[in-house]
Amino acid sequence: MKRVLIIATNGFEQSELMGPKERLEKAGANVTVASLEEGEIKGWDDGDWGDTVAVDVTVDEVTSGDYDALLLPGGQINPDILRTESKVVGLIRAFNDAGKPIAAICHAPWLLVEADIVKGKTVTSWPSVRTDLRNAGGNVIDSEAAVDGNLITARNPDDIPAFTQALMDAMAMETGELENA
Repeated sequence: MKRVLIIATNGFEQSELMGPKERLEKAGANVTVASLEEGEIKGWDDGDWGDTVAVDVTVDEVTSGDYDALLLPGGQINPDILRTESKVVGLIRAFNDAGKPIAAICHAPWLLVEADIVKGKTVTSWPSVRTDLRNAGGNVIDSEAAVDGNLITARNPDDIPAFTQALMDAMAMETGELENA
C-alpha cells in the first residue's frame, strides 16, 4: 500500500485536498494529513470558509522516509503560511532529495519555490504564481498536469483528475476504483 503525506493548514483550497485524497484512498493509498498543529484544519471553498479536515499528525512528527509521496494542496492562504515554516520547507526538500513524487497544485508551487527545487524544471500553477516560478528558474507551461522528474504540478481544481492520475502514475499505483470516482 502506497503512503501519501498531505501537508496543509487552515485556508487550504477544499477541493484540492479533498478531491485528491478521496481519489487516492479509493485507489488503495494510505493518506495522512499533517499540519502545524493537532486537531482540525479548515478549508476555503468558493470564497468562504469551508469544511474541516482532521489532522492525523503534526509536521514535527513526520519524516519523508515514512511516505512514498507528498501532496501539497493550494489555496492562497495555505501555502503562504506554510512557506514560512522551516520544518515544512525542510520536509519538501527531504522528499525531493529522496527523489519521491511531490505533487503541488494551484498556489502550492510557492512551496516548491521556497524549497528551491524549481530551477530547470517544467512546472505549472495558478496564473499569479507563474512569475515566481519563472524567477526561481522554472520552465512554466500552461497544462493541466506538468510532470518533470519527481515534480508534479497543476493549475487549478479543474485539473484534479489529471493531477491525481499523474501522482498515481509516479507511484506506479493501479487506478483501481478511480475510474468510478
